[in-house]
Amino acid sequence: MKLHLTNADGNNLITGYETGWVAINKIRHSSNLILMPNQIIEPWEVKDFENLRAENIALIATLKPEVVLLGTGASHRFIHPKLTSALTEIGISLECMSTAAACRTYNILMGEGRNVAVGLLLS
Repeated sequence: MKLHLTNADGNNLITGYETGWVAINKIRHSSNLILMPNQIIEPWEVKDFENLRAENIALIATLKPEVVLLGTGASHRFIHPKLTSALTEIGISLECMSTAAACRTYNILMGEGRNVAVGLLLS
């Protein structure tokens, strides 16, 4: 799936996604990662959805985003609320969605100038 946005203003833009990889600024990445408009944290030390831990989400909290998206893979899945305590303690919301939806939503929020973080599970 190719993704399009007219203006990224020098920020990280998701330009493509297929199961197993994501393109950021037209460069393919094949490991799970955390993406923000101004940085990429790769690899994100999460093996898969079943092995997602509170410390993986706590790492995102240290980045102080306004909102966090979690791309859960090919299907939309929800994580247990106890995993998000590091975010809820500082008033940051987390939205779970399929990775394809998270890629599209990230681009929209980033394009609006929001300080958004997305954790992408690519398998």
